[in-house]
Amino acid sequence: MSKILYYVYLLSCGDKSLYCGCTSNVRRRLQEHGSGEAAVWTKMRRPIKLVYFETHDSLLSARKREKQIKGWTIKKKMNLIRGIWGSDFSHTIIT
Repeated sequence: MSKILYYVYLLSCGDKSLYCGCTSNVRRRLQEHGSGEAAVWTKMRRPIKLVYFETHDSLLSARKREKQIKGWTIKKKMNLIRGIWGSDFSHTIIT
């Protein structure tokens, strides 16, 4: 039996804002955000780009982390992203 993983993710939006969410299916959720079916925030700020994600073994853990990240400043969120993508990451939308 395979274990379900949950993902906390950050999206870079067309207005240079960041959106944080969690899901059990990143690919599906990105399609929903991209088509405007997901959050109102991303619907009004397309295009979106996945800039960060991490995995969690439980939904509870993912939700706690999502809440933690949502409470951070944009600078702290950018440092998290840079930790993964390196210092070359700029908050620019690539379509």
